[in-house]
Amino acid sequence: RARCHDPATPTAFMASCPAGALPVGPTIGAESLIIITGLIGIFFALFLHRRVAAVRLDVAQEEDETMMMSVKEAGQNQTFEQNERLRELYAAISNGANSFLFSEYKLCTVFVVFLAGVIVGLVSWSSGRETAIFTATSFVVGALTSMLSGYIGMRVAVFSNARCTVGAVKPAPHGWTESFNTAFRAGGVMGFSLCGLALLCLYALVVFLAPSFSWGTTAGAMKLFDCIAGFGLGGSAVAMFGRVGGGIYTKAADVGADLAGKVVEDLPEDDPHNPGTIADNVGDNVGDVAGMGSDLFGSFGEASCAAMLVGASSPGLVAAGWAALMFPLTISGAGIVVCLVTSFFATNFCPVTREAHIEGALKLQLFVSALLMTPVVWWLSSSFLPTSFAVSGACATPTGAFACVAFGLWGGCAIGFITEYYTSFSYRPVVEVSESCRTGAATNIIYGLALGYKSAIVPVFVVAFIVFGAHSLAGFYGISLAALGMLATLATCLSIDVYGPVCDNAGGIAEMCELHPSVREKTDALDAAGNTTAAIGKGFAIGSACLVGLALFGAFVTRLNDTGAKVTVDLLDPLTF
Repeated sequence: RARCHDPATPTAFMASCPAGALPVGPTIGAESLIIITGLIGIFFALFLHRRVAAVRLDVAQEEDETMMMSVKEAGQNQTFEQNERLRELYAAISNGANSFLFSEYKLCTVFVVFLAGVIVGLVSWSSGRETAIFTATSFVVGALTSMLSGYIGMRVAVFSNARCTVGAVKPAPHGWTESFNTAFRAGGVMGFSLCGLALLCLYALVVFLAPSFSWGTTAGAMKLFDCIAGFGLGGSAVAMFGRVGGGIYTKAADVGADLAGKVVEDLPEDDPHNPGTIADNVGDNVGDVAGMGSDLFGSFGEASCAAMLVGASSPGLVAAGWAALMFPLTISGAGIVVCLVTSFFATNFCPVTREAHIEGALKLQLFVSALLMTPVVWWLSSSFLPTSFAVSGACATPTGAFACVAFGLWGGCAIGFITEYYTSFSYRPVVEVSESCRTGAATNIIYGLALGYKSAIVPVFVVAFIVFGAHSLAGFYGISLAALGMLATLATCLSIDVYGPVCDNAGGIAEMCELHPSVREKTDALDAAGNTTAAIGKGFAIGSACLVGLALFGAFVTRLNDTGAKVTVDLLDPLTF
């Protein structure tokens, strides 16, 4: 590979790495792929929502003969009361989640409007009023898209929790299949709608602003994507409220319900006599669903904006045309279709029919999505990138770009499996933590904390390997592509992440409705796997955030150097440090 060690001689380096020809040229190919895949994501989310809605909130139609006989032997038929209680709890959790998000988004709206004004003022001072307005527009669009995505995820989670409970009322093996599929499809609604909305809104924003800039030149393209970068900032601003605000509410409600019920009144978890259980179930939705969705949306927006901005600094990519500049978005678009195919492995090809199948079905999602995505990325890089191009101090090729995306794709898969090993009850680490409880709470806390530290060792090396490999092949452009690779299967990651809170709510509803103990057994088994999937989602969020942070730093330095002066960011400078 060719490297540019001296920033004072970029012309000589560009000459040593001439722009190659574009092997497959029609610009409309990339544009069509982005729009069609985005629409596919939204329509598939609607299809999954209809499948979830097909489950009626009626436990009577699902009860088997054994359950009905046990009820009759007790001298009363409780089905009517259980249905009424089910709908009452469903409405209470839904109203609570709506109330929280309404209050949170009111504050978010005020913050977004205020910060948009600050952006207009600061960018007008440095780059002109027109650029400031475009940047603020991108910021507002990103924030509103993030809020809409979080709201959709929260609504589908509360819509599906009681239906997951109803599915678990069925006898095995159908009860396992129905309850798992309901929860997983609910996660799919969140995953595919978020990915489709994010992709379409970002591309529509690019198309809307492109005529105002001469994007056919390097300077014009960089100014365009400099304004587009506000989209990622808007998503991250809302994610801060959703992740922190929702997370604090979630833990406060969880601990408060446990203190009031288990400690003070000696009640079992999710006992119907404990009103704090409603707040606990609400917290699962606003924190682990809406918050996580906003968080990963922010990572997607920032990684996409960083990749396009750094790519715009390459004369070779700009000369190759619109398709080459939109290459980062084609990765996300193709990922939607790959995740769509992968989802059928869990619900149709390899359905869950007993408890032992649950974790295997979820792990299969991660592996199959990464496996199917790999040749797709190869085709995209070969079709839309020139045969060679100089970018951020490296002479990159389609093969190198493919490797960068693959590093992130399989690195994210590795982080997911490592997280699953340390958090699943099927493996030794969690068993050892449970055994440490025999000697008291102190040893449990110490052992659990030590295990948490230990679990971070391998992911740190994985991220370091991704950064080194991607930067060696394509500089900061490669790092941003690696971040997009880790987020390429975002729809699948969100599906298995939202699955957990839905199952958790389903278990609480089953307990509060006083359904047959076999129902709670199913939901508890589903929830145990759901706790692991939540940790996997956090692993993806943290790993992608590391790569996105580096990619944004590269975009920042790239934009500084575009000013024409020899600008460097010296970490040894005390003020910078």
